[in-house]
Amino acid sequence: MSAAPFLECPGWCPVCEQDVVFASPDAWLRDGLKCSACGSIPRERALMRVLAELAPDWRRLALHESSGCSISSNRLREQCPGYVATQYDPATPWGHKHPNGYRSEDLEAQTFADETFDIVVTQDVFEHLFAPDRAIAEIGRTLKPGGFHICTVPIVRKAEGSVRRARRRPDGSVEHLAEPEYHGNPMDPDGSLVTVDWGYDIADYLDQASGLSTTIHTIDDLSQGIRAAYIEVLVSRKTLPSAVDLDGASDRRPRRRKPFAALARRLLG
Repeated sequence: MSAAPFLECPGWCPVCEQDVVFASPDAWLRDGLKCSACGSIPRERALMRVLAELAPDWRRLALHESSGCSISSNRLREQCPGYVATQYDPATPWGHKHPNGYRSEDLEAQTFADETFDIVVTQDVFEHLFAPDRAIAEIGRTLKPGGFHICTVPIVRKAEGSVRRARRRPDGSVEHLAEPEYHGNPMDPDGSLVTVDWGYDIADYLDQASGLSTTIHTIDDLSQGIRAAYIEVLVSRKTLPSAVDLDGASDRRPRRRKPFAALARRLLG
């Protein structure tokens, strides 16, 4: 007889949008608490819930997902005609489409025109970037005014502050600042190196690098299978052009930097 699941409960899945049962074989719910119908995991359901709340019409929008390989990625691809999938694939010229259907793009130096997309999605990507500042700046460039970047990223350090684990030297080699850690990568059997252990200061870091405005959504809702560690959803929004009064003065006020901005810049560069 198989062992009873660690956790099992009925609910409604935001990914496949049907009544299901969520079950996990062990206490590591982040990867184990799966939907009985589609197999999605908590971070995917959290992202899809926030996406549906912020953009109920997402199926009619222009949506770019970088490095998508999840069940929720398949859902976006199937239901959104304006969905564009990209992968980091140096073997394919940047901006060209691979026979497998994805477009080859470097998230830190994209070939897309300015203001191309309504939404950009990344799922567990930003902990693997050597230049997350350039990546978020590029995302901001490619977003239309009013558009947003929605992402998941493990915020493992919480309020302690982000720490870089690896960086790229000028000659292209990698300098490890901590014991190397790798996550699965469908494009590379060796996996993806973790370059940053993020804390909550990621929101200010992204804002300072891009001019976007980031909010961290924390959800705990077992009725939708959204319960686990490190499943926060970040939304970085591109503001609409400022209104201008009759005298020609903009109503945009300078944003006050948060106290940890200098620390984030010093740690992450």
